[in-house]
Amino acid sequence: MLERTLERKILHVSRMGRPASKKTKKKTVKKEEKTKACEDILPPSSLYHSFTTQETVELRKCLLTWYDKCKRNLPWRSLANTELDLDRRAYAVWVSEIMLQQTQVATVIDYYNRWMKTWPTLDDLASASLEEVNEKWSGLGYYSRGRRLQEGAKKVVTEFGGRMPRIAEELQKLLPGVGRYTAGAIASISYGQATGVVDGNVIRVLCRLRCIGANSGSPAVADKLWDLANHLVDPERPGDFNQAMMELGATVCTPKKPRCTECPLQSQCRAYEKVEADLTSAAANLTNRNPDPKSAAGDIEECDLAHGSCTLCLPSSDHWDRSLGVTNFPRKSAKKASRVEQTLTCVWQRRGQEEEPEYLLVQRPSSGLLAGMWEFPSMLLENKLTEKDGGLALGNYLQEVTGHVVPLNKLQYVGEVVHIFSHIHQTYLVYFLSTSRIEAVTINEELSECPASRWVSRNQFLEAAVSTAMKKILKLCERNNSSSNSTPGKRKRDGSVLQPPGRRIKIETENQRSIQSFFKPTNRK
Repeated sequence: MLERTLERKILHVSRMGRPASKKTKKKTVKKEEKTKACEDILPPSSLYHSFTTQETVELRKCLLTWYDKCKRNLPWRSLANTELDLDRRAYAVWVSEIMLQQTQVATVIDYYNRWMKTWPTLDDLASASLEEVNEKWSGLGYYSRGRRLQEGAKKVVTEFGGRMPRIAEELQKLLPGVGRYTAGAIASISYGQATGVVDGNVIRVLCRLRCIGANSGSPAVADKLWDLANHLVDPERPGDFNQAMMELGATVCTPKKPRCTECPLQSQCRAYEKVEADLTSAAANLTNRNPDPKSAAGDIEECDLAHGSCTLCLPSSDHWDRSLGVTNFPRKSAKKASRVEQTLTCVWQRRGQEEEPEYLLVQRPSSGLLAGMWEFPSMLLENKLTEKDGGLALGNYLQEVTGHVVPLNKLQYVGEVVHIFSHIHQTYLVYFLSTSRIEAVTINEELSECPASRWVSRNQFLEAAVSTAMKKILKLCERNNSSSNSTPGKRKRDGSVLQPPGRRIKIETENQRSIQSFFKPTNRK
């Protein structure tokens, strides 16, 4: 046994000393070529777009001094500063960051206060129903945010014993709807983790500070911005520093009218320096009849990789616009065109027990756009649907919802309501149907395939989990009915009444049209 072991060791040593085979050489060469290729495609960058150690120290000091003096008094900041329990503190920050996505601070404040009063802890939110969450979120938009927030709360309670993850990487990995930015905000503000954050405000500040004019949505620029944010964050006060960067972008370094004279980082802003040099150059050209073209640009530091070779500079095709000043940065990326859709909607009204109007609502599916929200009976029009088939489909849908034949002859066409979602340009073709309580029989709840439905009063409608678009539609119908009952308007030659058009809403010249006439085919040449 010992001899065999020695033989194996000797054989192993002898093999190690042999030259590599041709197959091994080929693998090594390919690996080296691949590594070199990866190095070649790395975007060239310049120190012009970075910060020295001295600049970093000075920036932290100036920014935090300004923040301590000028920060806004916001409810989530007060709660984060006074709450001693780390989990409750992280939850409070988490709610605020989700609500603030794509929404202005002024709008969020009331929603945040109502939310935290209703569900002050993760356990409270986890035990709530989706409908209750949608009701509290109604009008805030981007409704999937509230749903994912509750899903995350349930996961923390059921899987983690109510204990929030403590670092940004785990927050991003384990919680639904929590991306890199939200995870960094929660970890730095709640737990003091020295990690940076990059949102729209931070992108704007960094791009102007270091003249980053390339598309901020590209991977190379996004990586650079995150590197800068992580490099700049103050390790002693990471939460305050990140909030200060966002506060600066929201209140001073704004998109269209930045207040550069009030900026605490003006001395480190390369965009501002470029503007000053440009003004100096322009003034010199006015006083000097024969200006020196070499000195026309002014004495200003420039990127040593500019003129096409730097992936962070303003593209050569996008020339510096003197009239824009610092707002040349960041570069605005082209927006993706919204999808255009049309939807038939029926506002069905009946008289309640005290002759108060009641409206029929149906619940949307539990997934997709406006999941779980309530709306007037609506049917999406497809491109390939003919006019005749569309009318029949609407009638069938209303019959399924109510459980009885719908009096289509009583449908009145009211007008159009346009609502813009984040990625959809939606036009609602609104019809109004008024029936007596006897005609509007009890909804057939035995039809298991039908969506959930209910009759609600006007106040119940306003408090329900309905979208802003549905509130617009009800307002259109109420205005139309009010104008019909009060002011008759001008009469046309055929005896019909011409209704005054509402604001931003198209009103048909004929107030009443049946569903069949709306879908009547027209002769096209």
